[in-house]
Amino acid sequence: QVQLVESGGGFVQAGGSLRLFCAAPGRTLSSYAMGWFRQAPGKEREFVASINWNGMSSLTSDFLKGRFTISRDNAKNTGYLQMNNLTPEDTGVYYCAAAASGLVPRRSIAYDYWGQGTQVTVSS
Repeated sequence: QVQLVESGGGFVQAGGSLRLFCAAPGRTLSSYAMGWFRQAPGKEREFVASINWNGMSSLTSDFLKGRFTISRDNAKNTGYLQMNNLTPEDTGVYYCAAAASGLVPRRSIAYDYWGQGTQVTVSS
C-alpha cells in the first residue's frame, strides 16, 4: 500500500501561480508513474498530467499545455505540478496518483494509489 500526500494548494488570484507537491512518506515512488487529476465542483474528475518513473516522459492535457508542468525528483521522493497563469476555471480539488505500470497513463483506472487531494481556489 502506498499512501500519497498532496500539499501546496491554497487560495490565489487569477494570473497567479501555485506549485503542488506529492509525497509518499516511508515509501519510494521511483518505480511508479505519477499523475495529477482534478475535480471541479459538480464536474467529473479529469486528467491533468502524468510522468513516467524516471521523469523522461510526460503527458499534459492539451488544454493545460503551456500553463501546467509536471515533474518529479526521485531523490526527494516527490512529484510536482507547477501551475501558472491560473484562472477561476482551474478551481477544484487536485489529486496525485501513482501507477505501478504504464508509461504516462491518462486514464484514472490505470492508477493504483490516490492521495486525498488538495484544494486549489482561484479568484477572479
